[in-house]
Order: sequence, then structure tokens, then C-alpha cells
Amino acid sequence: MLLASPEDFERARSLRSEIERLDHHYYVLDAPLVPDAEYDRLFRELQALEARFPELQQQNSPTQRVGGRVLEAFSPVRHAVPMLSIRTETDTESTGAMAFDARVRRELKLTESDPPVEYAAELKFDGLAINLRYENGVLICAATRGDGETGEDVTENVRTVGQIPLRLRMPVAPAVLEVRGEIYMKRADFNRFNARALAAGEKNLVNPRNGAAGSIRQLDSKIAASRPLSFFAYGLGEVRGWSLPPTHAEVLDALTTIGLPVCAERAVCRGATALADFHARVAARRHELPFDIDGVVYKVNSLALQEKLGFVTREPRWAVAHKYPAEEALTQLLGIDVQVGRTGAITPVARLAPVFVGGVTVTNATLHNQDEIDRKDVRIGDTVIVRRAGDVIPEVVGPVLDRRNGDLPRFNLLEQFRVCPVCGSHVVRGEDEAVARCTGGLYCPAQRKQALLHFASRRAMDIEGLGDKLVDQLVDENIVRTPADLYKLGVLALANLERMGEKSAINLLAAIDHSRETSLARFIFSLGIRNVGEATAKDLARYFGSLDCLLDADEAALTAVPDVGPIVARCIVEFCHEAHNLQVIDDLRAAGVRWPEGAPQASVTGRLVGKVVVLTGTLPTLSRDDAKALIEAEGGKVSGSVSKKTDYVVAGTEAGSKLEKALSLGVVVLDEAQLQQLLREGTLERGADATTTDNGVTQ
Repeated sequence: MLLASPEDFERARSLRSEIERLDHHYYVLDAPLVPDAEYDRLFRELQALEARFPELQQQNSPTQRVGGRVLEAFSPVRHAVPMLSIRTETDTESTGAMAFDARVRRELKLTESDPPVEYAAELKFDGLAINLRYENGVLICAATRGDGETGEDVTENVRTVGQIPLRLRMPVAPAVLEVRGEIYMKRADFNRFNARALAAGEKNLVNPRNGAAGSIRQLDSKIAASRPLSFFAYGLGEVRGWSLPPTHAEVLDALTTIGLPVCAERAVCRGATALADFHARVAARRHELPFDIDGVVYKVNSLALQEKLGFVTREPRWAVAHKYPAEEALTQLLGIDVQVGRTGAITPVARLAPVFVGGVTVTNATLHNQDEIDRKDVRIGDTVIVRRAGDVIPEVVGPVLDRRNGDLPRFNLLEQFRVCPVCGSHVVRGEDEAVARCTGGLYCPAQRKQALLHFASRRAMDIEGLGDKLVDQLVDENIVRTPADLYKLGVLALANLERMGEKSAINLLAAIDHSRETSLARFIFSLGIRNVGEATAKDLARYFGSLDCLLDADEAALTAVPDVGPIVARCIVEFCHEAHNLQVIDDLRAAGVRWPEGAPQASVTGRLVGKVVVLTGTLPTLSRDDAKALIEAEGGKVSGSVSKKTDYVVAGTEAGSKLEKALSLGVVVLDEAQLQQLLREGTLERGADATTTDNGVTQ
């Protein structure tokens, strides 16, 4: 007989101590220290040790009971029927379902010739298990799982959960009906709650599971009432005076008829293959679900067979939780690098010790931005929790604080990365922005494709034929580095590109050549200065009259331009102070890009000065661009949306929601003829009575 060594005894003692500590934080404090995958690994190691060396087994081992104990702040509730946990199948492949079916068939002494076992397959929710006790149809007590034998009385908090009926919809209610289920928080509700908390300067919830558990397991029911909690029923406890149907699936159907919510994502499956198919189907849709799950649950469907199979120690033989690959794992944060996006956004990226999570080995994970790093208090050298959900980019959830060694320094992105690691331009962060950005928009290789596409767009330089795929080729093959390089292209360089023949190359070169003649407003817009849209570019061109005047302007001069505030002014100054950008502008001028310039026009004149106009539908003779140009020539502003600040909506045929909103707000609606009259005369010959426009709309 193999005997345990002193090292085995010490390892078992250490594992019990660590698991009990983790249980205390998870069940009692509602503050889990590690991901489920890490807990499961420790638990399986202890199980294996005790199975190999029986002398290591102890009656009070975590493997012999359900973890947790009652908080002193709550009254204890003795469960009439114990709330035991179910076995976890950690083989995340289809073989996990096969293994469970094989165990069940073995316990039932079935042979290969016997028919397949019928199972009820459900989702494994990530929330707080709860027992609802109804007496004569009325909810009289709600209790947590606790240690499985004794839970905590949380009735007042549970009463605030709208999905849980206070009275069952039954003409004749049983003397006792205990319903078991999960209180959880939908992801959308969790995100909305956190957004409101952030806006109010309050503490965020860590994750939906903690949000649900923490809401129920605290002393103020007003807090629970303020939280967006949901509930699913999935089983029964004590039952007196109610005839049970023969199967678990029928029990769930019956619960729905008496007013209890049951998840519709469930199925009756015959045999192991059907279980594996259910596991795979749910896995494919897992991230579309409105709530978090970490696996599925299989239960022998027949209640008679459940009774025959019975229990082993802490779990039923007739049920199992079949998990998916762990979406959270622990690893060490080795360093923080940054990535530069197509728009210049500087994103901090965690460099990690390799860790297997969500089915892949992860070495990098996003940290989003400086605010998130500060909020989570993530520091280089920390042991961190990494999450990967489906195809979503892995992220660092947060540090494991009790594993932090010493006072690690905080990370400051703007101190560590004062200049862009790609192009060397300055990195800045606006006061009202979460993201830091590279200011080398026209020069930075990371932004080349986006800069070129914007430069060539219809409302900028209007280079017809220069689309995404062609820009990809020009940049990837290092033919074009800045917009100025477009004006150096020849037929031969273009004709050799994929799907670009000689004729197409000639047409593109003609479009590029045509774009050399432009307007100052279009050129300013083409530069892609952050927060400078088409309307602002026109305001800047009108106010300064020449590009050099704009380039020399400081923030004070810029904020004197109508509708240019401090944020926009700062973005312009930062762009114009970057030598790389000025060099590209010089190169464009040298390539023959030109525009008419005139004297500065500090004030706007015209018949529509101060008026906001919205265009919708198709006008009889004017294109949308023509109408917009006419309105702006008279000093008006063309907006894309209707609000109380809108003065006129010009509606053509097939006008949609903008017209409806204008009518609901009482905004004046014009047809094309009335717009032309307004442009000519500045007034409308209209009576006080409602009129009908040419498009058939009564106003």
C-alpha cells in the first residue's frame, strides 16, 4: 500500500488552508480572489491527493462539504433538503459529456443494448444560488446556499427582485413548495448600472456575478432594490402537497405555469451524443446570451432514476456541470507596451507571462486606457486576472492584491510614452478624453491608411477611385507613405498592382491630378485634424482666409472663430505644431495642390446667419450637396439631426424620421420652392394657418 510522505501531508494541509481562504472570500465576503479556473485547479489537486492517499482524508476537508458559512449579520435558515453542489466536469470537449453518460449508465447497470438515457440539459448560470420557500403559495422565506445545510435569511432583499413572485399563480397552492434557482445580473443591466455609478462618482460593481451576490447579501434592502437583478428557477427543495410530474423537464414546465421564470435555453437530450451537441450549440451562441454562463448542466431527466442514483458525499450522481474553457486565468504582468491605432489612439497593452485561457495561449491583453489602469490599480509585476471571451480581445480584469510584492510603482502612459513609438510625434491627451493620441496624423505609419482614405474622400480632396483595397496595397507595398506621395505616382507603379490595369491607372492619375485644384476649406478638412469636421473647416477657411494664417494661429485666435471651442482649438494647435505634419503640407504645396485664398472674414454674412437647417428626402431639382452649399453661402448651418435648436427642415420626397421629429417639435418644414424663396428674400410669405408642402406633408 502506497503511503503518503510528509511532503504529501504538508501539501494537503496547504491546499485545504488555501481553499478555505478562497471559500471565505467567495462565499462569505463576496469578494473572490482568483478566477474559477484557478480554484478548480486547486480543488482537483486536493481531491487527487486524498484519493491517492486515504490517510490524508479529513471529515472537515473542503472536498467533504460545500464551502461557506453563515454571516453573523443574517439569521440562519436550516434547509429542509440540503442545497448540495453538483460535480464539475472540467473536460471541456465532447468527451466530457461522454464520460458523464458512461458513469450514469454504469451506476444504472445498463448494457450497450439498453436504450440511451434521457437527460435534461440546461445552462450553468453565474450568479447566486437561492432557495425560495412558499407556504400555501406565499413567499415566506428566501435563503442562500450557505454551507449546504444552513443558509442565510435574505428574504427582504429577495422580495425586491421583480422576477420573483411573492405569490404563486395557483388556484390551490401546496402546503410547502421550495423553488431553487439563481439570482443573476444581465450584462446590459450591469453595464448601465456601472455607467450611472461612474457618472455619479460612485463605486462600480466588479462583475455581474459579484453584483448579484453582493446585492442580495447585504443588510439594506434599499440597495438590493436599486440593483437590476434577475432570476431563473432550475429545481426544487422540499415539496409537500404537490404531485410532482415524472421528469425534471416537466417540473420546469410546471414552474413556468405558476409564475416562475425558467430559462428557455434548455433541451431534453437522449444519450451522450445529444448532450455533446447541446454543449457545442450553446458554446457557439454563448457570447450572444444576455447573461454570463460558464458551462451547461446535465441532469438525468427521470425523477425516479435520480432517486435510484442518489448522492456521493457532496454531490448527486445524476447531475454534472460541463464547463467551457476557462475565460479567466492568473498570470504575471511583465510590462506595459502601447499600440497605435488607425486614428492615432494610443492603447496600453499588457505584456504577460504566457497563460492558457479561453482555449488559447495568451501573451498580450488590452488595458484599454489610462483611466482603466488607474481604476483597476494595475501595476507591472502584479499577478493579474486575464479574461478572454470568444473572439473578443483578451483583457486584464484586475490585480490579485494579496499577491502583490511590495509597493510597486504606478504606470503613467504619458510619462512612459511622451512620443509615439511608431513615428516619434508627440503624444497628447485631451482633458475630456479617455484616450491618448499621436499627433502625427499625416506622417505616422500606423495612421497612413486612415489618413489617405480621409484625404481622398469625396468631401475632402475627392479623388475618385482611391478606395480601401487600393490604399491597402499602396501602403503595404510602401509605395505611398504620406498624402503628398499620391502626386508622385506613375502609370507603371499603379498598373502593376492587383486588379489595377493600365486604363484604371490612367483614370486614377487623372482624378489625382484634378484634385490639385481645390478650396481652402476642403484642404483643411482633408488634413484630418481631430475634431475638425467639414463645417468647422469652412468656418476656419472663412475666418482666416489663408492657410498660413491658420497655421500661425494660437489657441486664443482660434477660439475667436464662431463655434470653435477650447478643445477644437487645442487639437488644431497640437496638429500644427508637429513638424512632421507641416512637412507633409509643404510637400503637398510643392506637388501643385493649390486653392484660392482671400482676406480674412471675421464675421459671417447672409440671409440665414444664425439659422440651423436640416435636409431630408429627395428635392425636385437640387442635390443634397447643392442645397447645402446654397444654405452655407447665406451663412446658415446644415445639421444632420433635428433638435429644438433646428430652425428649418427642408423636406423632399421619401422624407423619413427627421421629418416626423420636426413635426413633433413644431419645427418649420419647407419644400424646395420655399427654401429658394428663403435664400432669395430671407423671409417666407406664409400665413399663420397650416400649409401643405409639395411632398404632401401637412405642417
